[in-house]
Amino acid sequence: MTRSHPPRDAPVLLVTGASGGIGAATARLAAARGWSLVLAARSPDALRALAAELGGPARAVAVPCDVREWEQVAALAQRGEEAFGRLDAAFANAGVFTPTSFLAATGSPEQWREMVLTNVYGTALVARAVLPALLRSRGHLLLTGSVAGRVTIPGQLYSATKWAVTALAQSLRAELIHTGVRVTLLQPGLVAAGEIAPDRQVDPVLAAEDVARAVLFALDQPDTVDISEIVIRPTGQHPHR
Repeated sequence: MTRSHPPRDAPVLLVTGASGGIGAATARLAAARGWSLVLAARSPDALRALAAELGGPARAVAVPCDVREWEQVAALAQRGEEAFGRLDAAFANAGVFTPTSFLAATGSPEQWREMVLTNVYGTALVARAVLPALLRSRGHLLLTGSVAGRVTIPGQLYSATKWAVTALAQSLRAELIHTGVRVTLLQPGLVAAGEIAPDRQVDPVLAAEDVARAVLFALDQPDTVDISEIVIRPTGQHPHR
């Protein structure tokens, strides 16, 4: 049973892409462990429903946000500090998947653009926006990458965007090395939380809750421990997919 009115000094976690999938699962698990939540996503109705489920304004605030838009992203940390007085961790989780091929007409150019802007530019914007608050709290920045950001997948622009997130996490960690801010890159394998490519419909999958537990594992470490990367695959997933 979660508390309905957490103390003012309860740790505060911001989650983007919080309206479903990994983001919503992480928000639910974090709330159950005493975190206050700032929930951001492009789906305002689902977002507000989740915030209400987790206890309403005393525990969770909903901030509709498109991570591709700097003005909206820039307001996220401020909203968290206004609501709860601090920001201890941010999970840059928002992302989209579009099947692609460089030989076949798979996915429209506009879908490609949305994926690159959301997965790469949007993740970078979230990092830029939350770091001042995380520097004040000596907090924790987490990013959702992918196993696809570790291996080469033929024809998949999605894989290229997640390679970019891998590089972004490493670059952030190097820049923040003397600040006390920790950076964790989550690299899940196939997750049953969104669209799955047709050729992978029978592959083993993770539940969103499996990834959420990995997020909370990283967050639960003492501030002297930096979990730099977590790779989590469903049992039986091929190591090169």
